[in-house]
Amino acid sequence: MEKLKKEYGTTFVLKYLELNRSGYYKWLKRQGNITQYELDRICLTKLLKQAHQKHKIYGYHNLALLIRDQTGWVFSDHLAHVCAKAAGIRSKARKQRIVQPGTEHKVYKNEVQGFWNAKKPLEIVVSDMTILRNKGISWEWTYILDTFNNEIIASSISSKRGDIKPYFETLDQLKTKIKGAEQPTILHTDQGTVYSSRAYQQAHLNYNITRSMSRSGTPTDNPIIEAINGWIKDELFFDFNYHKVDDLPKLINEYIIYFNNERPAYALNYKTPVQYKHDLGFE
Repeated sequence: MEKLKKEYGTTFVLKYLELNRSGYYKWLKRQGNITQYELDRICLTKLLKQAHQKHKIYGYHNLALLIRDQTGWVFSDHLAHVCAKAAGIRSKARKQRIVQPGTEHKVYKNEVQGFWNAKKPLEIVVSDMTILRNKGISWEWTYILDTFNNEIIASSISSKRGDIKPYFETLDQLKTKIKGAEQPTILHTDQGTVYSSRAYQQAHLNYNITRSMSRSGTPTDNPIIEAINGWIKDELFFDFNYHKVDDLPKLINEYIIYFNNERPAYALNYKTPVQYKHDLGFE
């Protein structure tokens, strides 16, 4: 540009390039100075790094939402994505072992058949057990999730290997919640030993519960619990250090309160499970 100016003059060059004269001089004045956009990127990147240190499982959407709530600063998800990418901020998740589908073996018919569109609370609930290793002990955590709003509605944990008590305790909690309900609640599980046992069947025989099961070795029949199981364990590991705490049952109870009442979920339009339920008019 400077070479062209000396040879042809500023007016000719600006006219030839179809540039505004005042805009050109403003651009010259800004050279060497940090723009407001660049300042915003620097500040937002710093906040994203701080939030990521506390919530390593969060992606840039949730990190951005957290910063907006804490600061009141209005900025786009695109800007958060640009800053997070430039700073190398990525959600941490451990690789999950993929279980290949096996042969079909039904104890109960799959009543859901892939239609997870619950219209109200306690219409379709899912249950599973996951193992949490804490200081050399394998704790078995059983919980029930309401697929309407992904709320954890029942939970029990045991340090005894193969303990069946948590399965029945969570079932009792579910029975309390659905007591008096007119419509049946679909309880979907895998074909685990306890879930398919006669004792478990007898325990809910007189309650308005319709049993549903996935095919053996087919986690895709229960994608909600399989997906949530993975990132719940990741969040507990990276953000709550469950493997190091002295009182794991206490931590799980605190986490359930956080999960249901404080943690925004992408699938719920960044509302918490309880907030989502209340906003739709359910208690």
